[in-house]
Amino acid sequence: MAVGTMVPVEEYLSTAYQPDCDYVDGEIIERNMGESDHAGLQGWLIALLHSRRREAGIHIFPEIRVQVSARRFRIPDVAVTTAKVSRGVLREPPFLCVEILSPEDRMSRVEARIDDFLNFGVRYVWLIDPRRKKAWSYTAGIRSEVADALCTANPEISISLNEVFSALDEDIDS
Repeated sequence: MAVGTMVPVEEYLSTAYQPDCDYVDGEIIERNMGESDHAGLQGWLIALLHSRRREAGIHIFPEIRVQVSARRFRIPDVAVTTAKVSRGVLREPPFLCVEILSPEDRMSRVEARIDDFLNFGVRYVWLIDPRRKKAWSYTAGIRSEVADALCTANPEISISLNEVFSALDEDIDS
């Protein structure tokens, strides 16, 4: 949902939103988040990725601003890079962006976010629905539901869906 009127890029970049908001062509866009299954899954994924960071040569950033074009900034739930990043806004495509669905998310808005990431040059986007216990992997031209594990190549990362959803079940009462 939009908040307010058209805002210049400079104002967006100098404003701290709680929680942080996307910026799309002058419009501030709120992100759906904050529920236990979303937060629990995000924390668990960060922990799993962090435990593999040295082996895979990756760096993990939760909710970092990513400038996907001159007038668009997106905040993925988790961004993974293969190189150290400069302070501030991420202006190079991450290797992987992870999006976790919230109950209020509309697929049209989620697909627009994923398209922005892929068009920017992000190699992998993972979309995870903690309530339905489903996941999808997106790459340039390929969008597929994942049955067993979310995977990447070069570097190789594999996250078992069973492991992710079992850990979530330990923390969240459905």
